[in-house]
Amino acid sequence: MKGVILAGGLGSRLYPLTHATNKHLLPIYDQPMIYYPISTLVNAGIDDIVIVTGGPHAGHFLRVLKNGKHLGIRHLEYAYQENEGGIAEALSLCQEFAAGDDVCVILGDNTTDADISRDVRDFSGGALLFLARVPDPERFGCPVFDPDDQATILEIEEKPVSPKSPYAVTGLYLYDNRVFDYIDRLTPSDRGELEITDVNNWYIRDGSLHWTELNGYWSDAGTFESLYRAGRFWAERRTREADQSPAPAGWSAERITYPVSGQ
Repeated sequence: MKGVILAGGLGSRLYPLTHATNKHLLPIYDQPMIYYPISTLVNAGIDDIVIVTGGPHAGHFLRVLKNGKHLGIRHLEYAYQENEGGIAEALSLCQEFAAGDDVCVILGDNTTDADISRDVRDFSGGALLFLARVPDPERFGCPVFDPDDQATILEIEEKPVSPKSPYAVTGLYLYDNRVFDYIDRLTPSDRGELEITDVNNWYIRDGSLHWTELNGYWSDAGTFESLYRAGRFWAERRTREADQSPAPAGWSAERITYPVSGQ
């Protein structure tokens, strides 16, 4: 399976932070945002990765990621999305890279500590969506479950005004290679974009869409609020990990701990 990280867009919701660089290179606590989806893929055994980017700061990725070896990436490629054509259009640029293989697709502003290695290993075709329960599902693609069978998704609604469930489609997907055929069938939405929600609904119609709930923390980081929440989570997580680590040999200096403010 190959990995696809979608890190394009102008990041207008995070302006003026994105005046200086691409959204996905902004810091989440002690790492650039893009490190988190890379870690998700590499920890799942996926080390052949393409990053799709765009906008005026696309070249900044080369300075940060280089060839990816320092992050555990065996082979790293880049693709450039010229226009704001949507997530599905960005994914379409990866067809040659996929070369007939299945793909694990993750949005570049996703941060999670979930281990998806078993899902990757057991994937046998179709599409697998990772869902998370969120307080604001109207910001995302939102599943509509069958009232008679809560394990079955009837439809994915894109940013619904009145969500029919508390779950969000997280921006982490496993697809077989048919995904590129489905993208070819799409027409632009009212936003003028090719929507990944429409791709997922194609898989629903052919009866090969599956889903699972992410086991662990998940957040996007595409707004000021979610960027703050993600940074706070990882700051607290790293602090706990540091507190549980044994002191280096010969280390005796007093350590000062600065609490994370507010609750």
